[in-house]
Amino acid sequence: MTFDLFVDIYGILASFIILLSLLMSAIKRLRILSLTGSLLMFAYGVMIASLPVVIMNVGIALVNIYHLSQIVRRRDYFDMIAVDKDDGYLEAFIDYYEKDVGQVLGENGLTESDYRFFILRNMVPAGLFIARKKDEATLEILLDYATPAYKDFKTGRFVFTKMAEQFKAAGYERFITRTENESHMSYLERMGFEAVHKEADHVTYVKRT
Repeated sequence: MTFDLFVDIYGILASFIILLSLLMSAIKRLRILSLTGSLLMFAYGVMIASLPVVIMNVGIALVNIYHLSQIVRRRDYFDMIAVDKDDGYLEAFIDYYEKDVGQVLGENGLTESDYRFFILRNMVPAGLFIARKKDEATLEILLDYATPAYKDFKTGRFVFTKMAEQFKAAGYERFITRTENESHMSYLERMGFEAVHKEADHVTYVKRT
Protein backbone atom coordinates (compact mmCIF):
# COMPACT_ATOMS: atom_id res chain seq x y z
CA MET A 1 0.00 0.00 0.00
CA THR A 2 1.37 3.39 -0.98
CA PHE A 3 1.48 6.26 1.47
CA ASP A 4 -1.03 8.28 -0.59
CA LEU A 5 -3.51 5.39 -0.55
CA PHE A 6 -3.08 5.00 3.21
CA VAL A 7 -3.75 8.71 3.71
CA ASP A 8 -6.91 8.53 1.58
CA ILE A 9 -8.25 5.52 3.52
CA TYR A 10 -7.37 7.18 6.82
CA GLY A 11 -9.23 10.33 5.80
CA ILE A 12 -12.30 8.34 4.78
CA LEU A 13 -12.35 6.49 8.10
CA ALA A 14 -11.95 9.72 10.07
CA SER A 15 -14.79 11.30 8.09
CA PHE A 16 -16.95 8.24 8.73
CA ILE A 17 -16.46 8.59 12.50
CA ILE A 18 -17.55 12.24 12.35
CA LEU A 19 -20.59 11.22 10.30
CA LEU A 20 -21.37 8.46 12.79
CA SER A 21 -21.26 10.96 15.66
CA LEU A 22 -24.08 12.93 14.03
CA LEU A 23 -26.30 9.85 14.24
CA MET A 24 -25.96 9.62 18.03
CA SER A 25 -29.00 10.72 20.02
CA ALA A 26 -27.20 10.57 23.38
CA ILE A 27 -25.34 13.87 23.75
CA LYS A 28 -22.31 12.46 25.60
CA ARG A 29 -21.71 9.76 22.98
CA LEU A 30 -22.10 12.33 20.23
CA ARG A 31 -19.45 14.57 21.81
CA ILE A 32 -17.00 11.70 22.40
CA LEU A 33 -17.29 10.42 18.84
CA SER A 34 -17.10 13.93 17.42
CA LEU A 35 -13.97 14.62 19.47
CA THR A 36 -12.40 11.36 18.28
CA GLY A 37 -13.23 12.17 14.66
CA SER A 38 -11.90 15.72 14.90
CA LEU A 39 -8.59 14.52 16.36
CA LEU A 40 -8.26 11.96 13.56
CA MET A 41 -9.10 14.62 10.99
CA PHE A 42 -6.53 16.94 12.58
CA ALA A 43 -3.89 14.26 11.96
CA TYR A 44 -5.23 13.85 8.42
CA GLY A 45 -4.85 17.59 7.84
CA VAL A 46 -1.24 17.39 9.00
CA MET A 47 -0.57 14.45 6.65
CA ILE A 48 -1.93 16.29 3.62
CA ALA A 49 -0.45 19.62 4.77
CA SER A 50 -3.84 21.36 4.74
CA LEU A 51 -3.91 24.28 7.16
CA PRO A 52 -7.72 24.84 6.85
CA VAL A 53 -8.41 21.19 7.82
CA VAL A 54 -6.01 21.44 10.77
CA ILE A 55 -7.48 24.72 12.05
CA MET A 56 -11.09 23.61 11.65
CA ASN A 57 -10.60 20.34 13.51
CA VAL A 58 -8.60 21.95 16.31
CA GLY A 59 -11.62 24.24 16.78
CA ILE A 60 -14.07 21.33 16.70
CA ALA A 61 -11.95 19.39 19.20
CA LEU A 62 -11.84 22.36 21.60
CA VAL A 63 -15.63 22.81 21.40
CA ASN A 64 -16.17 19.11 22.13
CA ILE A 65 -13.71 19.16 25.03
CA TYR A 66 -15.53 22.15 26.51
CA HIS A 67 -18.96 20.52 26.27
CA LEU A 68 -17.68 17.19 27.61
CA SER A 69 -16.14 18.97 30.60
CA GLN A 70 -19.51 20.64 31.25
CA ILE A 71 -21.26 17.27 31.09
CA VAL A 72 -18.79 15.69 33.51
CA ARG A 73 -18.86 18.61 35.98
CA ARG A 74 -22.62 19.18 35.87
CA ARG A 75 -24.65 17.72 38.72
CA ASP A 76 -27.98 16.67 37.28
CA TYR A 77 -31.15 17.14 39.29
CA PHE A 78 -33.34 14.03 39.43
CA ASP A 79 -36.87 13.60 40.65
CA MET A 80 -39.79 11.28 40.06
CA ILE A 81 -43.50 11.90 39.62
CA ALA A 82 -46.16 9.22 40.10
CA VAL A 83 -48.93 9.21 37.48
CA ASP A 84 -52.29 7.49 37.08
CA LYS A 85 -52.94 4.87 34.41
CA ASP A 86 -55.22 7.22 32.49
CA ASP A 87 -52.92 10.26 32.71
CA GLY A 88 -53.03 12.13 29.41
CA TYR A 89 -49.33 12.93 29.27
CA LEU A 90 -48.47 9.30 30.07
CA GLU A 91 -50.56 8.13 27.11
CA ALA A 92 -48.96 10.74 24.85
CA PHE A 93 -45.46 9.75 26.01
CA ILE A 94 -46.09 6.06 25.34
CA ASP A 95 -47.58 6.83 21.93
CA TYR A 96 -44.59 9.01 21.00
CA TYR A 97 -42.07 6.32 21.98
CA GLU A 98 -44.29 3.45 20.83
CA LYS A 99 -41.52 1.84 18.79
CA ASP A 100 -39.35 1.37 21.90
CA VAL A 101 -41.93 1.24 24.67
CA GLY A 102 -44.75 -0.70 23.04
CA GLN A 103 -42.82 -3.88 22.31
CA VAL A 104 -41.58 -4.04 25.92
CA LEU A 105 -44.72 -2.98 27.76
CA GLY A 106 -47.17 -4.96 25.64
CA GLU A 107 -50.90 -4.41 25.32
CA ASN A 108 -51.83 -5.04 28.97
CA GLY A 109 -48.72 -3.78 30.74
CA LEU A 110 -50.11 -0.38 31.60
CA THR A 111 -53.49 -1.65 32.80
CA GLU A 112 -51.87 -4.36 34.95
CA SER A 113 -49.34 -1.98 36.51
CA ASP A 114 -49.40 -0.84 40.14
CA TYR A 115 -46.69 1.81 39.92
CA ARG A 116 -45.96 4.37 37.21
CA PHE A 117 -43.28 7.04 37.56
CA PHE A 118 -41.85 9.63 35.23
CA ILE A 119 -38.16 10.16 35.91
CA LEU A 120 -37.28 13.84 35.62
CA ARG A 121 -33.75 14.95 34.86
CA ASN A 122 -33.25 18.67 35.24
CA MET A 123 -37.06 18.84 35.10
CA VAL A 124 -37.16 17.14 31.68
CA PRO A 125 -38.97 13.76 31.38
CA ALA A 126 -35.96 11.51 30.83
CA GLY A 127 -37.52 8.13 31.53
CA LEU A 128 -40.53 6.08 32.49
CA PHE A 129 -40.67 3.35 35.14
CA ILE A 130 -43.65 0.98 35.31
CA ALA A 131 -43.96 -1.98 37.68
CA ARG A 132 -46.48 -4.26 39.34
CA LYS A 133 -46.65 -6.13 42.59
CA LYS A 134 -45.74 -9.77 42.02
CA ASP A 135 -45.98 -10.77 45.67
CA GLU A 136 -45.60 -9.14 49.08
CA ALA A 137 -41.81 -8.82 48.72
CA THR A 138 -41.29 -8.73 44.95
CA LEU A 139 -41.78 -5.91 42.46
CA GLU A 140 -41.88 -6.92 38.81
CA ILE A 141 -40.49 -4.29 36.44
CA LEU A 142 -42.63 -4.01 33.32
CA LEU A 143 -40.77 -1.04 31.84
CA ASP A 144 -37.58 0.83 32.70
CA TYR A 145 -37.14 3.22 29.80
CA ALA A 146 -34.78 6.13 29.22
CA THR A 147 -35.39 8.47 26.31
CA PRO A 148 -32.74 8.46 23.54
CA ALA A 149 -31.05 11.66 24.78
CA TYR A 150 -30.54 10.22 28.28
CA LYS A 151 -29.23 6.71 27.68
CA ASP A 152 -26.10 7.21 29.77
CA PHE A 153 -26.99 5.05 32.83
CA LYS A 154 -27.52 8.03 35.15
CA THR A 155 -31.29 7.65 34.95
CA GLY A 156 -30.99 3.93 35.71
CA ARG A 157 -28.71 4.58 38.67
CA PHE A 158 -31.27 7.00 40.09
CA VAL A 159 -34.04 4.43 39.66
CA PHE A 160 -32.14 1.67 41.42
CA THR A 161 -30.79 3.81 44.25
CA LYS A 162 -33.32 6.48 45.25
CA MET A 163 -36.40 4.66 44.00
CA ALA A 164 -35.13 1.38 45.44
CA GLU A 165 -35.07 3.03 48.87
CA GLN A 166 -38.72 4.01 48.48
CA PHE A 167 -39.80 0.53 47.45
CA LYS A 168 -37.75 -1.05 50.23
CA ALA A 169 -39.55 1.18 52.73
CA ALA A 170 -42.83 -0.12 51.28
CA GLY A 171 -41.76 -3.70 52.06
CA TYR A 172 -40.36 -4.84 48.72
CA GLU A 173 -37.15 -6.85 49.03
CA ARG A 174 -36.33 -7.43 45.38
CA PHE A 175 -36.89 -6.34 41.79
CA ILE A 176 -37.54 -8.94 39.10
CA THR A 177 -37.66 -8.51 35.33
CA ARG A 178 -37.38 -10.55 32.15
CA THR A 179 -35.69 -9.72 28.88
CA GLU A 180 -34.57 -11.26 25.62
CA ASN A 181 -32.51 -8.28 24.48
CA GLU A 182 -28.73 -8.59 24.89
CA SER A 183 -28.12 -4.86 25.30
CA HIS A 184 -30.82 -4.76 27.98
CA MET A 185 -29.10 -7.70 29.70
CA SER A 186 -25.85 -5.73 29.78
CA TYR A 187 -27.70 -2.74 31.22
CA LEU A 188 -29.34 -4.85 33.94
CA GLU A 189 -26.01 -6.39 34.93
CA ARG A 190 -24.49 -2.93 35.12
CA MET A 191 -27.35 -1.90 37.42
CA GLY A 192 -26.57 -4.81 39.76
CA PHE A 193 -29.08 -7.40 38.56
CA GLU A 194 -28.21 -11.10 38.49
CA ALA A 195 -29.48 -13.66 35.99
CA VAL A 196 -31.34 -16.36 37.92
CA HIS A 197 -33.20 -18.29 35.23
CA LYS A 198 -32.68 -18.80 31.51
CA GLU A 199 -35.23 -20.04 29.02
CA ALA A 200 -35.19 -20.33 25.25
CA ASP A 201 -36.74 -16.89 24.65
CA HIS A 202 -35.79 -14.84 27.73
CA VAL A 203 -33.67 -14.48 30.85
CA THR A 204 -35.02 -13.62 34.30
CA TYR A 205 -33.03 -11.11 36.38
CA VAL A 206 -33.30 -10.25 40.07
CA LYS A 207 -31.91 -7.42 42.18
CA ARG A 208 -32.35 -6.86 45.91
CA THR A 209 -33.58 -3.44 46.97
